Amino acid sequence: MNLTNYHSHSTFCDGRSSMEEMVQAAIAQGFVSYGFSSHAPLPFHTRWNMDSSNMNAYVAEAKRLKDKYSDQIELYCGLEIDFLDDNYNSASEIFQSINLDYRIGSLHTIVIEPGYILEIDCKYERFKEIVDEYFNGDAEAILRVYVERLMRMVEIGGFDIVGHADKMHYLADMYCKGLSSKKWYVEAMKEYFSLIVSKGIMIEMNTKKYVETGLFFPDASWYKFLNSIGAKIVVNSDSHSCDKINSGRIDGLRHLVSCGYKSVMEMHDGQWTEVAIDLS
Repeated sequence: MNLTNYHSHSTFCDGRSSMEEMVQAAIAQGFVSYGFSSHAPLPFHTRWNMDSSNMNAYVAEAKRLKDKYSDQIELYCGLEIDFLDDNYNSASEIFQSINLDYRIGSLHTIVIEPGYILEIDCKYERFKEIVDEYFNGDAEAILRVYVERLMRMVEIGGFDIVGHADKMHYLADMYCKGLSSKKWYVEAMKEYFSLIVSKGIMIEMNTKKYVETGLFFPDASWYKFLNSIGAKIVVNSDSHSCDKINSGRIDGLRHLVSCGYKSVMEMHDGQWTEVAIDLS
């Protein structure tokens, strides 16, 4: 039943379980392919990213676990890499030089001026403070900046999977109901998703919040369109602890089928492969 996950965090970044605990939980639940994707180092400290001094240890631990559990599960080593600007992103030499199996490109912050960065993947209370203080209460303004940064991230590339695309929409809608339904946003996201497909990049169906909120990222409303433009989907739980690696996965697969999808992307024998969705 497509028991895979390639977006997971461990104690190397903001996860609450060790990499080995994650592997053991995946094996116990019958997973056949699993990937690590710690938050890549940033040029400043945050509460969630991995410190650059731990990168070698992270890669080494992934290799150790690959070897130890090779007869029970396929394991892969990736990174979730933030797009900051044209100089610090997935395509940067610092990340391209690391021997990784895959890279996830994500946007958690926006640079509003040189040296001033706002974390926008946050709780609603903080998001509201940011909109009120830095965007004069205009949630549409921050959403436009977000979309522009997403587009630039894809244009520069350097990664295999777009992580939790469209994630800000639920915060923006909490601030201003219906904002993500506006014509400009819908058209901008269509352009964004079409650009992703044209670049040969996969799109993550992030199921992390589904059990709690009923939300997928991208939003559930997008998958018929994504199917129509040939977008390749990877179902990931964005797990931060070993009890969450399977969260929302089967719900995501069912929704994909309802939108016309017959397959998802999985990594097997070191290659991304299109695999039929099995709901039996």
